[in-house]
Amino acid sequence: MGQTNRNSKTGCATQVDSKKAKYPQPPLRKVHYETPVPFGQDRLIPIWVATLALQQKDRTIQFASAAQMLDFFHLPKDAPHYRRLIGGFQRILAATIFSGTDERPNGARVVDFSRFHFFDRMRLWFNPNSTALDVSPVMHENIITLSAAFHQEIDQHRIPVEREAISCFAHAPGTLDFYIWLVWRSWALNETQARIPLFGPNGLAQQLGAAAYSADRFFRRKLRHWLRQVKVIWPECPAAISTDGEDLLVSSSKNSPAISTCRRPKVATASAGLS
Repeated sequence: MGQTNRNSKTGCATQVDSKKAKYPQPPLRKVHYETPVPFGQDRLIPIWVATLALQQKDRTIQFASAAQMLDFFHLPKDAPHYRRLIGGFQRILAATIFSGTDERPNGARVVDFSRFHFFDRMRLWFNPNSTALDVSPVMHENIITLSAAFHQEIDQHRIPVEREAISCFAHAPGTLDFYIWLVWRSWALNETQARIPLFGPNGLAQQLGAAAYSADRFFRRKLRHWLRQVKVIWPECPAAISTDGEDLLVSSSKNSPAISTCRRPKVATASAGLS
């Protein structure tokens, strides 16, 4: 299969299969590509694919056109969005998330790592004319096979995410990440109110993967901005920043789920099963 190298500085994974390799190997077709890590609206793809998997009740999903996702999230059906959609599917397929720890308890080094990826296989048919978007059904069948871990996660931990909210926040990745996190966190609670610190090793900033801010007050200001946007879409959102500004207070949303009160505003703000 060749050798895979990852450049941690650029976020690119490079796989090279070449007859010119210095070490002995069978003759192989020369392949060289670089796939950047997912970013921006790429996060819409796993949400849409997860929705199809739950609807079709299968780890392998089928659909007529990948451009259906643009309709699903009310995105423009034009050439720029179509080209971005093509690249997004490729980036999500190539993405692998590594997590773990490297500790030395009692002087002995322990390396405990795991990895996660979204798709095992993908076969998509795109219009070769990149200057126009053809959303009409084609004779070819589009197929995506979710990884077992991803399918198990979305099947066992379903949350009531509203499609119109995703559509409104499609151009605001930070707000979208916060909204998804808030829906999950509040839906998992029962009666006890959770107090999540904003800062520290396990703080909200770390959980959201937010960029480092030069001062805590800048992240706090950004969080207030996100919360105001979420409450436009979800007025009964059971979250508030504590009076001292050090914690986010989250209550259970079982009595006020996001899908029951969400409405699409006349003007979209902010420029896994979904209802």
